[in-house]
Amino acid sequence: MFEKSVFDRELRVLDSLAPQGYNIGLHIRFTSPLMTFQTYDPEWLVYYTEHGYVLRDPMVAWGFSTTGATRWSNQTIPDPFGILKEAARFGLRYGVTISWGPITSRTIASAARADREFEDAEIAKIESLVRRLHDMTEPPQELTKAQIEALKCIADGDRHAAAAGKLGISESALKARLASARERLMARTTAEAIQRAKDYRLL
Repeated sequence: MFEKSVFDRELRVLDSLAPQGYNIGLHIRFTSPLMTFQTYDPEWLVYYTEHGYVLRDPMVAWGFSTTGATRWSNQTIPDPFGILKEAARFGLRYGVTISWGPITSRTIASAARADREFEDAEIAKIESLVRRLHDMTEPPQELTKAQIEALKCIADGDRHAAAAGKLGISESALKARLASARERLMARTTAEAIQRAKDYRLL
């Protein structure tokens, strides 16, 4: 079961291990992650996005082709567009990338420093932490019949009262079903839960 307080605590640990920020995409499916968290310099994030770097980022390409951990200084990883040099101009001079999980649901995380290379022990800590974050956000394989019925009614455009009437339950019972579905799908809103349920082919 997903516990937000534990998840947030793990992100704070990652924050302490990445003085120049981090970027983590959890359970990337069809190029879209289930969750993304970024603490890099906002100016770099804007620059990165405006230049469409995600499609040419050598560490993203490495992450999809390999599982494990590597420093950005790994000379065997080609960077024909000089993206890592550009990152260094924004203070992201040294970094490590972690890739974990099956290719159909891959998690890729990068952490950066401005002062020195990451030590082996630090990389091991980050890798272990990324694996834990991956495991605790594993998408569900199924929803309960009650959760599916409640989500379907809202997806079809029913308001709470109408959906409750259709299902023969109280409005508070409907809200409880929707809340449990949101929690199961790690979604903040019912609309997000519906979209995730569709993405996972649970609806």
